[in-house]
Amino acid sequence: MASKKSERLMNLVIALLSARRFVPKEQLRTLVAGYHGLSDEAYERQFERDKNDLRAMGVPVEMGSNSALFDDEMGYRIQRAAFQLPKIEFTPEEVAALAAASQVWQQATVAESTARALAKLGSDAADSSLKAFAPSVNAKDAAFLPLWRALTTRRAVAFGYRDGPERTVEPWRLVSRRGTWYLLGYDRGKGEPRTFRLSRISGAVRSLGKPEAFTVPTGLDITAYLKELDASPADAVALVAIRDGRAADLTARGEPVEWPTALPPGFSAWRLSYHTRTGLVADVATAGCDALPLDPPELVMGVRAHLSGLIANLEGAR
Repeated sequence: MASKKSERLMNLVIALLSARRFVPKEQLRTLVAGYHGLSDEAYERQFERDKNDLRAMGVPVEMGSNSALFDDEMGYRIQRAAFQLPKIEFTPEEVAALAAASQVWQQATVAESTARALAKLGSDAADSSLKAFAPSVNAKDAAFLPLWRALTTRRAVAFGYRDGPERTVEPWRLVSRRGTWYLLGYDRGKGEPRTFRLSRISGAVRSLGKPEAFTVPTGLDITAYLKELDASPADAVALVAIRDGRAADLTARGEPVEWPTALPPGFSAWRLSYHTRTGLVADVATAGCDALPLDPPELVMGVRAHLSGLIANLEGAR
């Protein structure tokens, strides 16, 4: 219901902004998709509510006539000068942070919107030629988007976990560690804060109750929970050839090993522990020509596909 209202209000704003003259109420009824199919009485009530909602949000909806000499039908409009925000300027560091944050949505439903938003910033820091070297944050888990929506509206959620009984949780934070997403929240059934790995959530995530149903504790010690995640054992091991003295973020979490066949000059083999292949693929691909995946074969194919996609995006941006 809320999404339909938001879409209707957005369509009404677009219609009023696009018009150069006052738009009669009956014409808005045909222009705005959310008003189609309503009876005369229902449309009158809905339009008045929508108009008042927009004004309450600070949208300057004006009422007036298109003629100063004749008693024309009254209409509505939004003057662009009164509605538009001043130009927003970002430093290169701020744009880089926005670009990194937008990577969260590259696998979500708003990926196209975030790409357009970054393009409109017009900064060299967001240029597509830098994508191959940007930090990569993956959000492929199906649970991510419904949890994000519940977190931002402070609604409780229910979901299955590890094929066990359903959990009811008040979501506090979504945290990414080593390519894996975790939910930190208050487990109502357990009566205490718990951390949940999104990839282990089974079935659909259901929102419960009304928005603003709980308050996130102030002074939440995220660091303590992150230490718990760091202490958890890795799920698998991979072998990667790394250029000597480079890719310190990879070598810091691994150990050098012998490799039975010859490696490119200046490279050494490293054993890396990892939690998810998706996260390691992104890390190795980000290292570019300083890291070559060796084993397992799934990692080699994953990095190859990742880099092929980057090349295709770069070629398409030319």
